[in-house]
Amino acid sequence: MVEKTYYQSPIGCFEITGTENGIQSVKLTDEVQGNTRAPECLKACVEQLKEYFRGERTDFKLKIDWLKATDFNVSVWRALLEIPYGRTTSYSAIAEKIDNPKAVRAVGLANRNNPIAIIVPCHRVIAKDGKLQGYFYGLDVKRQLLQLENPTSFATQGSLF
Repeated sequence: MVEKTYYQSPIGCFEITGTENGIQSVKLTDEVQGNTRAPECLKACVEQLKEYFRGERTDFKLKIDWLKATDFNVSVWRALLEIPYGRTTSYSAIAEKIDNPKAVRAVGLANRNNPIAIIVPCHRVIAKDGKLQGYFYGLDVKRQLLQLENPTSFATQGSLF
């Protein structure tokens, strides 16, 4: 049975779904609908997200249930899991990593379709020229996440003074 809970983070409210097999989705939502008390199978996810936003966690130790995702998407999402905390990579580098260098646009689409925000860190993928682009929650949220992970490289103008 799919369980659901909500976590209010510094960047908004996340709806988290999953089963005993693993986390199925972590996505921002505008409103809480239902249970705000985490079922047993989702408690570790909520706790680890809290630790992440407090700056205490740099990697997640959670089971993931990819549902009925395509093999290609899963290959991209697994590559995303290998991007270290505080670092970024490009869409083309991910395409190379999955041995499909011509699939840059498809990698971007797989990022967009990532159902497990933060934990599967699609926010760490940027354009080849270093610019922020393409985040389903907007570039402001992407920038906030990158600033949390690496305040030196992703500081906002004037934040150092």
